[in-house]
Parts: sequence; C-alpha cells; structure tokens
Amino acid sequence: MPVTKREIFGWAMYDFANSAFATTILAVIFNQYFATIVAGGERGVEFFGYRLHGASFFTFSVALSMAITAILSPFLGAVADASASKKRFLMAFCYTAILFTGLLYFVHAGNYWRGAFFFIIANIGFAGGNVFYNAFLPEISTDQNIGRISGLGWALGYIGGGVLLGINLIMLKYPGWLGLPTGFFVVQDCFVSVALWWLIFSLPTFLFLREKTKKTAPSYGKNYFSEGYQRLQHTFRRIRTFRELTKFLVAYLIYNDGIETVIVMASIFGAQVLRMETGEIILFFLMIQGIAFIGSLIFGCLADAIGNKKAVMISLGIWSLIVIWAFRLGVIWDPKTEYWILGGLAGIVMGGSQAASRSLQGIFTPNVNSAEFFGFFAVSGKFASVFGPLIYGILIAITGSVQSGILSVLFFFIVGMAILWTVNEKKGLEEKQKPVL
Repeated sequence: MPVTKREIFGWAMYDFANSAFATTILAVIFNQYFATIVAGGERGVEFFGYRLHGASFFTFSVALSMAITAILSPFLGAVADASASKKRFLMAFCYTAILFTGLLYFVHAGNYWRGAFFFIIANIGFAGGNVFYNAFLPEISTDQNIGRISGLGWALGYIGGGVLLGINLIMLKYPGWLGLPTGFFVVQDCFVSVALWWLIFSLPTFLFLREKTKKTAPSYGKNYFSEGYQRLQHTFRRIRTFRELTKFLVAYLIYNDGIETVIVMASIFGAQVLRMETGEIILFFLMIQGIAFIGSLIFGCLADAIGNKKAVMISLGIWSLIVIWAFRLGVIWDPKTEYWILGGLAGIVMGGSQAASRSLQGIFTPNVNSAEFFGFFAVSGKFASVFGPLIYGILIAITGSVQSGILSVLFFFIVGMAILWTVNEKKGLEEKQKPVL
C-alpha cells in the first residue's frame, strides 16, 4: 500500500502535539516548578526519613517513570506487532498521558507525592506512546528518505512545543495581550494547556495514519499477550543476528543518557544556579526551540547525505563541548551570557542527534518487527533516562549543588561515541534483510 503525503503529515503531527509535554512539562515549567515549589528546592522534602533536595526528588520521579516504561515497552511492542495494533496502543498511551497531564492542575506547594504520582503516569504515557509512534517510521519511509522524514517529525515537534511555550509565556507574564488582568493565569493553567494542545493536534495522527502490517494468528500462544511474551523471548534469543543494531542500541543507551539528563535539568540549572526567572527561562527555551527546528532539518538532510552514524557522531562532539563549557561557565563572559550561547549550541544538535538516531534505528529494523524492535529502542532510551537523572540526583543529594554533577554527563557522551564508532551501517542494512523467525 503506497504511502501518501497525508499519512506522513499525520505521523509528523504527533510530534507537533506531544512536544508540548516535552517542553512545558519535562523541560521548562513543570520540572522547575515541581523541584523548587512543590518539593521545596534546597529546603527539600522528607523522603523515608531523609531530607532530600527538591531537584533530586524530581529526578528520582523521572527515573522511576522511565524504568516502568522500559520494562513495558518491548513486551507491548511485540503484542502490537502480532496483533497489528500499534495505532490502538498509541491512542491508549496518548489519552492516558493527556488525562494525567491535566490532573497536574491540582498539584500545589507541598503536594509532592500527589504531583509525583500524576507526573509518573503522564510520563509513562508520553514515553510509552512514543514507542508505537516511532515504530511507524519504517513503514512510511524508505532507506533514502528516512532521515528527512524523521527530521520533519522532530522539526514540527520543536514548532509545536515552542508555540505553546510562547503561549504559556503570554499567559503568565503578559495576560493583558489577551485582554485579561495581571495574575489571571497561574502556572497550573499551563499544564491544562498542554493537555488540550496534545488532545487537539494529535487528531490528524489518528485520522490519517494507517496500520500497514497485517494481523496474524497467534503462533506461540492462545492470545496476543502470550504471543507477545513468546515473541519477546524469541527476539532476545535471535538478537545476536542483528549485531550492528545491538551495538547501536548499547551506544544509544549510553549517549542518550547524557542528552536526556541535559534536557531535563537545563531549566532547573538556570533557575537555581543562575537565578533565572520563569519568564527568562521560557524565553531561553523558545530560542532553543527555534534553533532546534532548523537543526532538525539540517541534520535530517546531513544524515541522508553523509550517513546517520556520522551525523550522530558530529552531534555528540558538540554535546561534549556544551557540557565542558557548562562546567566552566563564566570563563569568557558572564555566566548567564554564556548559558544563552550554550542554549543556541544545544538547539542545533538537540533535534538533530535524536532524529539521526531514530533514522539509524529505522534502517536497521525489519518492517515486520518494527514495534517490537522500537520497543528495544525504547528500552535503551528509557533506561538511559533512568540512570542519567538518577546519578545526577544522587550527586545533588550528596553535594547539595545542582552544578556539581555536570561533568558526569560527559562520560556518557564519550563512551557512547566510542561504541557508536564500531557500528557498520552497511552491515546493519544487510542484517535487516534477515527476518526474526
């Protein structure tokens, strides 16, 4: 069945829709609101008899949600492949996330357990849904255009997240532009706006995107859940057939650790280390979103021109520079000026590194096993999101300083690059032709 432009548009619009969660909730407003207001900032909270820094409590919540997603993703991916139901699983995770994102409206100062519960469920929905969303990529692209299509998704994501972030800035700082009095909106209204945005702009995905794989009768068990479990076991046994894919997943596990940690901690770093106000942090991330839109398109074309592996390697070199400079912030100009420069560099590589990584996974993945294999991709990414924030959170808990653990992120970039260097794209393409029987 030929792929239409409408399907590609519908697929990419999910990035436009759910990136509002990635920006407003994970990267900019909710994370620093939760860490500094809900969980008390440096004053912290009581955590099983210990006084825990608010930023540590947030990073531990992120780690727990990612661990649960990592455990569920491969199994549910196998079930989705067997039952040809990637779209239904995507809808289930999407609407669960939307509901619990809306419930964040009821999280106020001191409600850190309630906030953690709502956030963990919402983040599981967000991250789990991306497994099935990403699994559609090999079905709507070819080896020749997968970089551009993946980059288009990331680019639309940065537009969507950036536009809503701009709306949130107006809501909090300039309600008069909307004809409303000062203080009309509170920070919790931004969380509701994310849920509404996600709900509305995900509709093209569910209207236009088609399930292309065919449902098959269970061959291992009596139902699709037992089929999924058996397929997962079988894939674990056969994964050594896909050596290049396996090496890539290990590399991705490590270097994505650094990327996810930087994204999650950037606004907390700005608020607590540089004393940036909420409005200033939003403007900072709006700048990153705008640059990241261009960066995603550039790296999408670069990946198709020079190869996905080389594109990722270039991006990781820039990420390493960003981390080293952040550790020595203020070495040339004042720290805040340098932080804005680092934001611009991060924008260039943020979408590019992840789009090229998704493309590299896509060209190594057999179409018939796309959800299952992207489940493994999710395991790498989600376990990365466990260890990075967890290690950073532990260092904050020990030292009491958000800046203290920044160099630990460099380790993940260097080791990830070293392993990625051994991946052979040509062999990976050849291995793709070998079916998982």
